[in-house]
Amino acid sequence: MDTMSLLMNGFAVALTPESIMFAVIGAILGTLIGALPGLGPANGVAILIPLAFSLGLSPTSSLILLTSVYAGAMYGGRISSILLNIPGDEPAMMTCLDGYPMALKGKAAEALAISAIASFIGSFIATIGLVILAPILAKFALKFGPAEYFALFALAFATLGGITGKNQFKTLMAAAIGLMIASVGIDISTGVQRFTFNTLELFEGVDFIIAIVGLFAISELLFFLERHAGDGLKQVAINKLKLSPKDIIKVLPASFRGAVLGFVAGVLPGAGASLGSFISYTLEKRVSDKDGTFGKGDARGVAAPEAGNNGAASGALVPMLTLGVPGSGTTAVLLAMLISLNISPGPMLFQQNADLVWGVIAAMFVGNLVLLLLNIPMVGIFVRLLSIPPKYLMPVVTLIASVGIYSVSHSALDLYFMVGFGVLGYIFRKVDIPLVPIILGMLLGPEMEKSLRHALVLSDGDWTALFNSGLSMGLWTVAILGLVLPIIVGPIVRAKMSKSKAATKED
Repeated sequence: MDTMSLLMNGFAVALTPESIMFAVIGAILGTLIGALPGLGPANGVAILIPLAFSLGLSPTSSLILLTSVYAGAMYGGRISSILLNIPGDEPAMMTCLDGYPMALKGKAAEALAISAIASFIGSFIATIGLVILAPILAKFALKFGPAEYFALFALAFATLGGITGKNQFKTLMAAAIGLMIASVGIDISTGVQRFTFNTLELFEGVDFIIAIVGLFAISELLFFLERHAGDGLKQVAINKLKLSPKDIIKVLPASFRGAVLGFVAGVLPGAGASLGSFISYTLEKRVSDKDGTFGKGDARGVAAPEAGNNGAASGALVPMLTLGVPGSGTTAVLLAMLISLNISPGPMLFQQNADLVWGVIAAMFVGNLVLLLLNIPMVGIFVRLLSIPPKYLMPVVTLIASVGIYSVSHSALDLYFMVGFGVLGYIFRKVDIPLVPIILGMLLGPEMEKSLRHALVLSDGDWTALFNSGLSMGLWTVAILGLVLPIIVGPIVRAKMSKSKAATKED
């Protein structure tokens, strides 16, 4: 069956009343969560995973809900960037450069509308890229043996910090912590207990859903309470929308260029939405900034990074679905959801669970359209969330996370683990140790160990078997480059991003 037929079957799943309902709910919840400064898509998805489990949703409905939350949160973060000059997450930093100046000029509604249109274009084009590229990559990945998969997992850890990461050593240390936590439980090969301390609940290891909710959601709640007082935030007033067709046509080239660049950045290991947003803005500034209007409220300076980071968000799903290796923090959380549902991401996903994967891809088209139709008329409702005092909002979020976790296993110990991971995540973030590598270590650790053992069994203990094939050597080469290049190129990229931000503030 060809790709188009599979996609049509996916639309048959995505256009059912149940799927549309969850796409709408996910888009609204994601936008609301994304509008809160600092939460971001990874935290939004992490908070709502327990809710999906507690409601007993089917795998397809769960993934449609969470991918819609992902897309909604990507857009919602731009609300605080434009109205408050506070990035909802790191990729939204570039949107502040022209979005906030537009708001100060009394064009906040126009900036938000252009952001919604560019986000839709970025996600739509990247989803088309996902449809085209994912099946091809999945077929190629069928050639992977245990040695190649071990090299692929090493590549994932080597490129975790990405070019915009701050400290490669801390990133690798976090990954090592994740691998250590993944080793807890009964050894599947020997049956020996590892780090269980004769505690029955640890025999099956540490549930990564609990770790995700604790590290992301609970730690973020602690940070949110620390950063903000009891009062809500005061944002720029929303004007009446006056967006002409000419204004939309003007930003279309920037949106298309940003979408393509963002998708490429999302597919590449370790690049992610931050780099997609940065290179989209930088290129657009060089191409279009003839009059020096960028950084002073140019609509193209809003469209380019928005299309870039949304394109990268959808592009990051390509390695997650085809190789089982997440391309971003949020896709790492989605990967955990798939594994929890006993669905194995990777090349066989497109053969064994074709209805599910194509249904989710089709639902991304539907969800992006829902976002576009909802966000422009309902933006006034979404921005009011920014003025809700955290002392009312945060207990609700905590309650959702706690009830959801308890409903999964009905174990009070899981709640203690969740709080413990939350405090641990809070401490790690205080000392700038990233959390995504910990989760990735927990997710990929068991499979990495299994691939290593399988490769060594097949080679009778010969370690050189890990480097024998041309494919594995290519993966090891990319892994080494992914580890070294950020150390060389990273400071230059971060300096340029900081310089662009500082120059805009001075203007």
